[in-house]
Amino acid sequence: MHPGRFRLLRQGPDRTGPVLYWMHREHRASDNWGLLFAQEQAIARGVPLAVAHCLDPAYPGAALRHFAFLLAGLRQTEAALRHCGIPLLSCLGDPAREIPALAHKVKAAVLVLDFDPLRHKQAWARAVVEAVEAEVWEADSRNIVPCRAASSKKEWAARTLRPKIHRLLPEYLEQPPRLAPHPHPWPAKVPAVHWDRTLTALAPDPSVPPVDWIAPGETAAARALDDFIETRLPLYADQKNDPNKQAVSLLSPYLHFGQLSSLRAALAVSRAGAPDRARDVFLEELIVRRELADNFCLHEPAYDRFQGFPDWARKTLDKHRGDRREYVYGRDGLEAGQTHDPLWNAAQRQMTATGHLHGWLRMYWAKKILEWSASPEAAQDTAVALNDRWLLDGRDPNGYAGIAWSLGGVHDRPWGERPVFGTVRFMSFKGACGKFDVPGFIRTWGGED
Repeated sequence: MHPGRFRLLRQGPDRTGPVLYWMHREHRASDNWGLLFAQEQAIARGVPLAVAHCLDPAYPGAALRHFAFLLAGLRQTEAALRHCGIPLLSCLGDPAREIPALAHKVKAAVLVLDFDPLRHKQAWARAVVEAVEAEVWEADSRNIVPCRAASSKKEWAARTLRPKIHRLLPEYLEQPPRLAPHPHPWPAKVPAVHWDRTLTALAPDPSVPPVDWIAPGETAAARALDDFIETRLPLYADQKNDPNKQAVSLLSPYLHFGQLSSLRAALAVSRAGAPDRARDVFLEELIVRRELADNFCLHEPAYDRFQGFPDWARKTLDKHRGDRREYVYGRDGLEAGQTHDPLWNAAQRQMTATGHLHGWLRMYWAKKILEWSASPEAAQDTAVALNDRWLLDGRDPNGYAGIAWSLGGVHDRPWGERPVFGTVRFMSFKGACGKFDVPGFIRTWGGED
């Protein structure tokens, strides 16, 4: 395993004890570098290995839709781990408190945790490192080229990160080993996790219900990847920006919840028999664009606020604060899809009904919120809140970077100046009509042309 994937966070005492892998971003038993590294450590020490997972009922933005998808996948992951003799130790509460308590209870000598650039996850990691009496390692299993290895600073755009990624990619685009049966059994009986009771105990917001168009878990993720490669990858380069075409991958929920490894997807697509251009366009988005989002969130603490926009964007938006808005909508009206724009309303209906929104429409959706809000700050707050509440892949660096691009020119450049937007890139209903069958999309989602 490439040592660049792992970072020592704390030198622990030299003692005998089990190894604990805290799974909080990569919810899978396969292609999981953190789990593989934890097993390597446990085998070298001749000790048992367990996976810890802590569900936070107060997780920002999460509702029934998200917790149901996560827990259904975890049920499968627990079974795969158990097949390898590795127990899943599940707890409920604040991970900053529960994970150190669990590590102390089992007398863990080593703790391995997932890398995550989001603020609250970084705060969890700092609190856990300070509280445990163990050696602590961080593993980046999300990015093919680990985020910290790719760049030590906030990158301005894909064009600045791309050469750094491509230079390192041959080192990291490697086939992961399979998780082996663990040779040292856990010394105590581990109670079964009652997933249905766990979901009830979380008491998630029921007004955002589960969806049935996508099956959760590692097995379903592998099938979805195969289906995309076989049926839609050949169309991807030419049709991905048309919301009426079935050309997108639909893999983002699996990638967000860590039920599918981006490395596994990249390896499979690289070997596919699709046209070169289709493979190249997809891999650019899967690798460079997604890793650019992690870079942004790691190095910009205000990734979901106006203060995180580049200087030029803040200045131009400040200059146009007083511009007249033809329409101004509050969050409730936007959430209900009650605007004068039938395309925007249809996109909002797609989001609330399915937890999915087509990638091109995500940009249009966010930019119209800026156009119809009293201030850039109000637009940012609304876009983040609706994104995180309704989308299955919300609460994710990709979403925050996408909103920051749409509203605040992050990873973009200045364009022609106009009211409200200043020199931030603008998108229009008329422009959308020139790209795809807008009336057809509106009819699909229950609206009138």
